[in-house]
Amino acid sequence: MSGVSGRVLVVDDSEVIRQLIRVNLELEGFEVVTAADGAECLDVVRRVKPDVVTLDVMMPRLDGLRTAARLRAAPGTRLLPIAIVSACSPADLDLGESVGVDGYLGKPFDPADLVALVRRLMERDREHDRDREHDREHDREHHREHRTAQRFRPGRTDGSDRA
Repeated sequence: MSGVSGRVLVVDDSEVIRQLIRVNLELEGFEVVTAADGAECLDVVRRVKPDVVTLDVMMPRLDGLRTAARLRAAPGTRLLPIAIVSACSPADLDLGESVGVDGYLGKPFDPADLVALVRRLMERDREHDRDREHDREHDREHHREHRTAQRFRPGRTDGSDRA
């Protein structure tokens, strides 16, 4: 694969798991940044502006679900795709859904499933970016048409209709 496919912030308190995820994503062309817990994640996410965040649930200082809730509550990260990569209980899945987590991958996981999840979230986010840009362009065009319609009243051609 040529070039970088996007930036992923991997958050897990296990160095072994962080490295496993990093290697698998880097082999697929992703740039990977890591954090050891949710508190570090909140600091790193502001600096590196990732395209996707993966979170373990059980971590010291700030767990993955509370981290996801904080990311969703902040204006700059409220739309950031978040995946839980953890040995999740059904209660964790319910809590994750309630705070707006976008995807789940249970440990142990198949590296191909990890890559597929990250790609899916990244592509969905890019589609949302395109939709938002299309909506902004549509709004700008509508605004221009509305301003033009207000400046000229129909039926006059001598320019005396200007507001």
